[in-house]
Amino acid sequence: MTPLTEVKFACLDTETTGLSPKQGGKICEIAVSVSRNGYKLEEFSTLLNPGIAIHPDVIAIHGITNEMVKNAPDFAAVLPQLLSLLDGCVLVMHNAKFDLSFLRSEVHACGLRLPAYPVLDTLKLARKNGCFPRNNLGVIAAALGINSAGAHRAMADVRMTEKVLYNFLHDFVRGGVNTLEELQKYQQKRHESVVLGLTPLP
Repeated sequence: MTPLTEVKFACLDTETTGLSPKQGGKICEIAVSVSRNGYKLEEFSTLLNPGIAIHPDVIAIHGITNEMVKNAPDFAAVLPQLLSLLDGCVLVMHNAKFDLSFLRSEVHACGLRLPAYPVLDTLKLARKNGCFPRNNLGVIAAALGINSAGAHRAMADVRMTEKVLYNFLHDFVRGGVNTLEELQKYQQKRHESVVLGLTPLP
């Protein structure tokens, strides 16, 4: 059993050209923040040249233009650094299914398979507690007193996700969830909940 205080969490977010890699969507920005027990260890963020045009409707959401990514590296160029950064980590994402689908697609296009990292989804954890009017990242951050400036850019969303995670962990520990394995089981259970105290960060 791994105490939560010893886990390296890698909060990750992607911005993309579309809603699904099956429809040809690609990653145009990625960010990661690695921490342990609330202490930042490393951060990484970069725009990516997706090799396709970003649709104006998508640009209106995240603000990343074709001009901004024109001279950015492609995903294959940053993959070795990304895999090194994520080694030994638990991946944390808000709506992990979305980001993982793009990551798997991009890694597969490089001729590799995404490693089977343990994954925590702050969206799932929020839904299980019913404490928020809506479970999107910005609403949860606002309820917890977390600054949401820059939302829909990868690093801003990563930092929000990281703060949301540690707020959740504080209350999970008070509720008797002390190890990664317990938290993973809790994330998957349908009818068990830990009531979050909505403790704002100082």
